[in-house]
Amino acid sequence: MSIIQVQNLSFSYPSSFDNIFEDVSFQIDTDWKLGFIGRNGRGKTTFFNLLLGKYEYIGKISSSVEFNYFPYPVKDKSKYTYEILEEICPQAEDWEFLREIAYLDVDSEAMYRPFETLSNGEQTKVLLAALFLNEGQFLLIDEPTNHLDTEARKMVSDYLRRKKGFILISHDRQFLDGCVDHILSINRANIDVQSGNYSSWKLNFDRQQDHEEATNERLQKDIGRLKQSSKRSAGWSNQVEASKNGTTNSGSKLDKGFVGHKAAKMMKRSKNLEARQQKAIEEKSKLLKNVEKTESLQLEPLEYKSKELVQLTDVSVMYDGQMVNSPISFNVEPGDRIVLDGKNGSGKSSILKLILGHSIQHTGTVNIGSSLIISYVQQDTSHLKGMLSDFIEEHQIDETLFKSILRKMDFDRIQFEKDISNYSGGQKKKLLIAKSLCEKAHLYIWDEPLNFIDIYSRMQIEELIQTFKPTMVFVEHDHAFQKRIATRTIKM
Repeated sequence: MSIIQVQNLSFSYPSSFDNIFEDVSFQIDTDWKLGFIGRNGRGKTTFFNLLLGKYEYIGKISSSVEFNYFPYPVKDKSKYTYEILEEICPQAEDWEFLREIAYLDVDSEAMYRPFETLSNGEQTKVLLAALFLNEGQFLLIDEPTNHLDTEARKMVSDYLRRKKGFILISHDRQFLDGCVDHILSINRANIDVQSGNYSSWKLNFDRQQDHEEATNERLQKDIGRLKQSSKRSAGWSNQVEASKNGTTNSGSKLDKGFVGHKAAKMMKRSKNLEARQQKAIEEKSKLLKNVEKTESLQLEPLEYKSKELVQLTDVSVMYDGQMVNSPISFNVEPGDRIVLDGKNGSGKSSILKLILGHSIQHTGTVNIGSSLIISYVQQDTSHLKGMLSDFIEEHQIDETLFKSILRKMDFDRIQFEKDISNYSGGQKKKLLIAKSLCEKAHLYIWDEPLNFIDIYSRMQIEELIQTFKPTMVFVEHDHAFQKRIATRTIKM
């Protein structure tokens, strides 16, 4: 066991005037299983890069352990898997590699295949296994779930629960609950470390916000009351001061000493009220700095006149003449929110593309309703680049509405002036979702929409769908999202 100490850390990118981190201090134990959470663009991956020594910064990071990063950059994917694993962990024996990948339900024959022939999920698993075999290293795991199906996420979560010594960036609530014992959270105003899993952290965070809201309300009332008292006190003081040279109602001269004493007493009371008011204002200013407000999003789904939008009958996707999935049949009716669930490579994305009208070899029949308008969120964001204004013009989006949605999804205005290629993975995905929300459609087809998207935005999107009830066919491996949104599950 050792300590990673972060002291007075400040950092900003050379191209930006805004600090990502400003005078941040905290410490973590190298035995912890640490979940790392925060809104998109808050600096989670940046912090990993600082630990890895990639950027210069102000302050101090001290540690006696070496850091390693997942996903490991594989330069030559044509090599056999065992060769790549030996590069990552040269001191490990073959039997140790085989033991670790067996824990993750990867067949031993994968070791003797070219790495590029493994599925994305298999690649994730074997790289994690190799990295954990490096003794004395603290692993920085950056969003491992993006290429994992629901079953694989459970398996990797169970695997990580048996390990120690890592920081894990993930926005999958159930995945985090299954494998971490501490939470490191980048909040609006600070960085906080707490013991427990995501659910216990969220409970504590919400309680703190509720307490601060109640305290804020009380202080607002105190400030209002003190202002009124201060005005009355000042009025009395002025009246007494004005009467120093006056007379009583009976015509006798006032005692100037008494009047002066009374004026001083009033002034002192006024000053005390002012000091109490200032203290209440200062206490109020310390509150609500970490409130994560999510404004409600809106959607305008179109009503489809027919009872049936899409019909699939005995459909199997074919690759190189081979059936990828067992034949499936289902209808899409207004109000349906159908999730396609299955392992990686089972043809889920291909089914979505068939509904979109793509030319993909398949068996069975796909019937699409007449004049059906579809809005599509694709899985891949690697093609996104250029300025936001060009993206808006290319897709003929209502600029005001589009930017309003992005602002509600926690985009700063400064992001509108940046090249999209410099956006984080979550920001790029939000761009595609915001585009879809601008489109009036009968059917919304979303392919893994939550990849890289932060937890608060996930809940914001869940609320949107539950409120406006659009007709949807989607693929998403976040079990909590599936459970709240899907009206029907089609197993692939």
